[in-house]
Amino acid sequence: MTVLIHRRTFGAAAAALLAAPGAALSQAQPDKAMRWVVPYPAGGITDAVTRLVSTKLSGTLERTIVVDNKPGANSIIGAETVARAAPDGTTLLTVIAGHAANATLYAGKLSFDPVRSFVPVSLMGIAPLVLTATKNFAPNDVRELIAYAKANPGRVAFGSSGIGAAAHLTSEMFKQMTGTDMVHVPYKGSAPAVQDLMSGQIQILVDSPSSMMPHVRAAKIKALAMLARERLPAAAEVPTIVEAGGPPLESATWMMALAPAGTSTETANRLSQEISRIVLETDVKDRFVEMAIIPAGWTPERTSSFLSEEVVRWAGVIKQAGVTLEL
Repeated sequence: MTVLIHRRTFGAAAAALLAAPGAALSQAQPDKAMRWVVPYPAGGITDAVTRLVSTKLSGTLERTIVVDNKPGANSIIGAETVARAAPDGTTLLTVIAGHAANATLYAGKLSFDPVRSFVPVSLMGIAPLVLTATKNFAPNDVRELIAYAKANPGRVAFGSSGIGAAAHLTSEMFKQMTGTDMVHVPYKGSAPAVQDLMSGQIQILVDSPSSMMPHVRAAKIKALAMLARERLPAAAEVPTIVEAGGPPLESATWMMALAPAGTSTETANRLSQEISRIVLETDVKDRFVEMAIIPAGWTPERTSSFLSEEVVRWAGVIKQAGVTLEL
């Protein structure tokens, strides 16, 4: 699904900013539309964040931005499209936590490198994950879940939106930290996993609060814990995992903007500065909070360090759990 976000004309101040030394963005192609690839279907949290930010960025840069949804192959199709794009500042990619896992899961199997084929631009937001359970499941908090799983090895099934997704690897990390034995049931996306959780086909599911909390509040499932250090304003009724009697496991999905490798430092910095300003604007920040997203707006350097840390973190989980994934 492709949506055009049309340019809007701002005043002389914006024009002066764009013309300022060191602030120009692809001035050699001032009329070329920008393309922002989302390697997931329209309608999800990644798509929503990209559209929210790109709408504002389009106005700031006075350029048309095309938001292009290219789902498939665990985000590989969309990522490969951007990896092959010209590094001229006219193409961006939004990735989530699963992208960091892909660096290990697909090592040596792709025509591009999930890390080296891109230039980090900005971490836009972080969405801590929530641990939920089917409503008739006996445990009502994490302490009880751990005890139940240990007493019933291999009898608790946890779902995920797919092998290698943040939900899957977070659940594997939970198993590793608690010494429990639970069975993974992968799905093609969050929607079917949620449906099976509500019907009791699986007992546990980790996913983003924006996906899960409406079902929790409708009493169709129950929330056991937020995998965060502090409670989220958008779901303040859900305790942190430590408050619920679990280990200090913090895990989140996140939305990061990348550009093709070779994109100049000047261009990456310019885009990063604008994205940072946008995600901290009151209306955008408020919308993020509603979606249980913590606004970030980090520099390219900080974003790069964070991505490297995430690659190492998930590589350890993947190797210990023996997770494999074929194209």
